[in-house]
Amino acid sequence: MKIHEKYIKRCIELAKNGLGTTYPNPLVGSVIVYNNEIIGEGWHQKAGEPHAEVIAINSVKDKSLLSKSTIYVSLEPCSHFGKTPPCCDLIIAKKIPNVVIGTIDPFAKVAGNGVKRLLEAGKKVTVGILEDECNELNKRFFTFHNKKRPYIILKWAESQDGFIAPLSKDKQEPVWLTNIFSRQLVHKWRSEEQAILVGTRTVIDDNPSLTTRDWAGNNPIRIVLDQNNRISKESHIFDNQAKTISITKSNINFSNNIAQEIGDFLFNEGIQSVIIEGGSKTLQTFIDTNLWDEARVFKSKIILNQGTKAPKIKFKKVNRNEILEDELLIFFNYDNNNYF
Repeated sequence: MKIHEKYIKRCIELAKNGLGTTYPNPLVGSVIVYNNEIIGEGWHQKAGEPHAEVIAINSVKDKSLLSKSTIYVSLEPCSHFGKTPPCCDLIIAKKIPNVVIGTIDPFAKVAGNGVKRLLEAGKKVTVGILEDECNELNKRFFTFHNKKRPYIILKWAESQDGFIAPLSKDKQEPVWLTNIFSRQLVHKWRSEEQAILVGTRTVIDDNPSLTTRDWAGNNPIRIVLDQNNRISKESHIFDNQAKTISITKSNINFSNNIAQEIGDFLFNEGIQSVIIEGGSKTLQTFIDTNLWDEARVFKSKIILNQGTKAPKIKFKKVNRNEILEDELLIFFNYDNNNYF
């Protein structure tokens, strides 16, 4: 492995620690290397708190080594004042001579300006190390800024014979088709995304909480489609466990392309990623519009014989995994999996 790739790979590993906690900021990791040895490292943990480069620099015990070191960062250092000062200014002030960057930041206030500032200050700057991997790391952030919509993940569970729910049930609660380990994984996924979306029928039939109660992590913002304000305010989604946003006919035009309308609405709300756990109708709407990036589908061994049919999806690439008796299929939308 080439030396620059070795350290950018470490930056990516560090950055992943912030998945689900940095919104609206990107995932960023940084390491500082002197004489082929890491002397400092860090990752961005939460919006408003120090960026990865700041944490990495602060972690270096012997600051005199900074003027002879190389700083690696998975994403271009910021060059503007936000909730924190520009990282470029700190790198320049600490006289770090070499800067190696995974990929350019698409955010308009940065977008090459960080590199420009560093070059103007006489730094040696190398860009594009493990660029594809760094882009993949921030697929949510990049999709939001470049495509003006959130990164969209579809999720459902279906029976062996292709149904997501029985025709009728006795209680207003979900009917579980998967095992407890699959359900825990779903709660982990929820903690990684900024929002979760369901339709009216799902709330009325199942009264879900849409939280991460089986996983230690942040609850996503709950988005519910409620065109005609049919959902009771006593529903679990209106408790105080997480923020909830209702999309009604006063927010979007339900007679237009619903998926696009929802995507535009979520973008305007600053939502960078959403996992859609709605019913078959809601999910199929996004599939038919080709407005999705991933689909995560659990296939259960349970046979229902009849019920609500699962969405139908065409795919070109799929990963297959087993969680005990459950099968997990993850589809990737080739048409949308470039983040630019």
